[in-house]
Amino acid sequence: MFETPQARYYLVTRAPGPRWDRSRGMREQEGWDEHAAFMDGLVDAGFIVLGGPLGDEYRVVHVAEAASAGEVRETLARDPWSGTHLVVDSVDAWTLRLDARRPAGA
Repeated sequence: MFETPQARYYLVTRAPGPRWDRSRGMREQEGWDEHAAFMDGLVDAGFIVLGGPLGDEYRVVHVAEAASAGEVRETLARDPWSGTHLVVDSVDAWTLRLDARRPAGA
């Protein structure tokens, strides 16, 4: 993975882990409440900027704001679902060039 010192945002992809039950929806998975509380905490802390499942409802994408890819991996490793229900596929530095939320001229 290529990282630059200026990288502030990281695009994270996560995939189902060995304990993911494909016969159940995301909110029906074992340990959902603990996982959801952990992720809500990351949003409240400003670490997760955007996130959610892709259309297949199995893979997940997050945009994280962090100092390094290592910080992203270390933080997500504390998720109660880490390694069991979700595994990190990739963490890539992301240079944001287009952002409709940014004020004009910024």
